[in-house]
Amino acid sequence: MSVVPVTRIMLLISWASRVISTGLVTPLMVSSPKHGHRALLRASGGRVGLWRPKRNKGGTMRLTTIGRRTGRERSVIVAYFEDGPNLVTMAMNGWGEDEPAWWLNLQAHPNVEVELVEGHRLVTGRAAQGEERARLWARWGEIDKNLDEYAALRPTETAVVVLEPRSESDEPSISCEKTKSASAC
Repeated sequence: MSVVPVTRIMLLISWASRVISTGLVTPLMVSSPKHGHRALLRASGGRVGLWRPKRNKGGTMRLTTIGRRTGRERSVIVAYFEDGPNLVTMAMNGWGEDEPAWWLNLQAHPNVEVELVEGHRLVTGRAAQGEERARLWARWGEIDKNLDEYAALRPTETAVVVLEPRSESDEPSISCEKTKSASAC
């Protein structure tokens, strides 16, 4: 893939992020950046599209869940930051009112896989509660200065999602969930 198409996709993602920040969010505006981001990741063979978080700036990772109805793998690119060994993201759908499908899938099947710049990691997801949620929300506020303003656009509280490392021996694994077969576990 040449530099020009990658640059155009990156510009599209940047433009869409600015438009979404105006508060005039439409389904097209929400879906265009995520499809463009996934296309960029696929076209570059994973070399472009995922990045580590930096001080006061989130990173991006590919989160793969198991569909709650289909049982098939579903992948999405989400922003995150690190909290010790854990990865932290937010369950938002472009600040729209609906919960994102990946969050509903993760609640049904919490053992998931993430792809980071440095490779794949098995994790278990859960919603942060109480003081932990308040602390992690404040950390997101350092990354996104308009966080509380955007959150006010949603009729429900935005879940702060903690992805904790797990070993392959923890059950059930993502491959067990896919096959739903005890012999694969």
